[in-house]
Amino acid sequence: MASNQIFVNMNRYLGRLSINYTWFSPRSSFAFLYAVTVYLSTDVTLAMTVTSSGPQTLQVAQGEQATLNCIYSPDPEDMGELDIEWVLVCPDTTRKDQVIISYSGSHKYFHGDPSFMNAVDFLASDPVQGDASLVIGSVTVTHAGTYQCKVKKAPGVDMQKLSLVVMERPSVPKCWVEGNEAVGKPVSLHCKSDEGSAPLQYVWKRESGGPLPPSVNPNSFLGELLIYNYSMDWAGTYSCEVANAVGKQYCRVNLQVIKSPNRAGVIAGTVSGCLLLIIIILIVIWLIVFRWERKQYERELSNDIREDAPAPNNRSTSRGPSSGVAYSQMSQTHKKQSPSSSTSYITQSYIKSDSKYGHIV
Repeated sequence: MASNQIFVNMNRYLGRLSINYTWFSPRSSFAFLYAVTVYLSTDVTLAMTVTSSGPQTLQVAQGEQATLNCIYSPDPEDMGELDIEWVLVCPDTTRKDQVIISYSGSHKYFHGDPSFMNAVDFLASDPVQGDASLVIGSVTVTHAGTYQCKVKKAPGVDMQKLSLVVMERPSVPKCWVEGNEAVGKPVSLHCKSDEGSAPLQYVWKRESGGPLPPSVNPNSFLGELLIYNYSMDWAGTYSCEVANAVGKQYCRVNLQVIKSPNRAGVIAGTVSGCLLLIIIILIVIWLIVFRWERKQYERELSNDIREDAPAPNNRSTSRGPSSGVAYSQMSQTHKKQSPSSSTSYITQSYIKSDSKYGHIV
């Protein structure tokens, strides 16, 4: 049947050409027949066609399911046994590609490493129905690479390559404000996600008060939003979205307004504070000087008292015989006289003794 179809196709092709063979030389006739043979042979072998549509590069988040599509359509002339093969293409062209899974003779065969083949299988329970897609239940970074699906049913054969990129979702970002949020001062909002596969895109939005004005130019790669001349109109809640090809996360920050203080009041307060500090310093210095002068005065007064004090009395050497006689006479006279006269006599004796010895007895 296949040979009859070849002759039919050749006759149709020659009929369309309507060429007189007598125009060709033997060499030209040979070249022409070779070209016709190649054309017809190609037309037959490409009857098996992989008809999958969609992106040739598949980006999947780590831990998610990945489906590599391989939908095929055989030709009625393809009467051979169906043979499907999935291969992980090695980046090094000098090394062999790794066969992962195959289907032949109504049986599936797994060829990969058991750790790699975890949750890897054909998507369809029966790949004979035209779906040779491959499914990976939970992708990891080891599953990233270029895959080739090859479908063969003699005499037809076709293949398709797809790239699987395993990415990490961005983590929840952190939002913060840099600046004192004072009116008229520059303020910057920052957003940063510590995890996630590049490239990461940052987008700032206002949750109230309308969209961002054109004068603001946020940095979508660094997550920075700079406001040069901050005013009360900027106050409110802002949200930051960080996203890559496999996921997105958000954070929020509240931007407040701090009115600038009165400069005249600040200057007056500063001057008053300086004057008060000077007065306190002067009072402390005066107290220190006063205390020092007082100690000096007390020290000099103590020295003067020591110089004016009389010498100590030596009673054992100062009293002579006359002193004893005077004392005896005074005692006898005291017994005879009245108290008043006795007192007068004692006073006279004291004065007489003092003039003689230079001290009070």
